[in-house]
Amino acid sequence: MTILVTGAAGFIGMHVARRLAERGETVVGVDNLSAYYDVRLKEARVAELRPLARFRFERLELADTAAVNALFARERFDRVVHLAAQAGVRYSLQDPHAYATSNLVAFTNVLEACRQAKVRHLVYASSSSVYGANTSFPFHEDDPVDHPVSLYAATKRANELMAHCYSHLYALPTTGLRFFTVYGPWGRPDMSMMLFTKAILADEPIKVFNHGRMRRDFTYIDDIVEGVVRTLDHVPAAGRPDDPKAYDAPSSSAAPFRIYNIGNSQPVELLEYVRLIEAALGHKAKLDLQPIQPGDVVATAANTAALEQAVGFRPSTPLADGIKRYVEWHRAYYGADA
Repeated sequence: MTILVTGAAGFIGMHVARRLAERGETVVGVDNLSAYYDVRLKEARVAELRPLARFRFERLELADTAAVNALFARERFDRVVHLAAQAGVRYSLQDPHAYATSNLVAFTNVLEACRQAKVRHLVYASSSSVYGANTSFPFHEDDPVDHPVSLYAATKRANELMAHCYSHLYALPTTGLRFFTVYGPWGRPDMSMMLFTKAILADEPIKVFNHGRMRRDFTYIDDIVEGVVRTLDHVPAAGRPDDPKAYDAPSSSAAPFRIYNIGNSQPVELLEYVRLIEAALGHKAKLDLQPIQPGDVVATAANTAALEQAVGFRPSTPLADGIKRYVEWHRAYYGADA
C-alpha cells in the first residue's frame, strides 16, 4: 500500500511512519515543521526516517488547500494516517488561531482530499482531552463529551464530528483514536516527561500542578503505534441505516465510522510519576507545587475494551519500563547531564 502519514516529523508521526515503512508499505510523510517547539528535534526525527527505502518526506502545509489537493492528485494513497495538529492544552489559551488553522482548516482539507481520492481508510488522532469535565471513570468512548475544558479539546471533538459527516455522507471509512498522555523516546519538549527530566538533571525545580493531586493514564509510544497500525488495518464497515439503535452509541454509527481509546488503563499519581523519573535518572527532584492550570483535568483513565475487541490489542507497557527507555534515549540524544 501507499500510505500518507501527516505530522511525520512529530513525535507519534515519526514512530508510525517508521513502523509502516519497515513492514514494507510505501510511506509518504508530510509536515510543515512549525516552530511551536525546537525545529531541530523535528528535523532529527525526519533524518532518522530518510534512510528507510520505502519512506520519503515532503514539507507541506495542510491548511493550504491547493497544496493538499496537488499532493493527493500526484499520489495514489490507499490509506491515510492523520497525526498532524497543533498540540498542547495550555498553548491553546495563548494562540487559539493556531488551533483553528491546524486542527480545523487542515482537517477539512484532508477529509475532502480523502473523499475525492476515494481513500480506503482515514485514521486520525483525537485525544483523551475530549472527555473534559466528564466525571465517569474510566473514560469510555460512549461517555458524554459535550463539555470540553480547553479549545484544543474542542477542536479534537470537532474532528470526530467532521469525520462522522464524511463517513455518513460519502461512505469514507474513518477511525478516530483518543490518545492518552503519550510518552517515550523522541517525545515533545513541551510535555512533562522531557520538562521534568531536563529540570531534574539541571537541579532546577519542576512545576507540579494541582499540588500533585492529579492522575494520568501514561501510554508508551510503542503501544500507541501498535494501536494505530492495527486500527489502520481494520477498516470499519457500514452498518444498517434502518437499525433503530444505529446512532445510539457516540463512538459508532451506521456509517463506516469508529472511535477508540488508546491508553494504558493504569492511571498513576503525578508524584509517583515524578518518583519513577527520579529513580531512572538517579537524581532527586525539587518540587514547585502549583495550583491546577486552566484547561487541565484532574484525572484520566482509558477503558480500552472496544479497542481490544476490535483489533485484539490493549496497551500494557509498565510506566517504570517506559520511563527507563525514555531516559536512555534522552541521555543519548541530549547528553548524560542535559
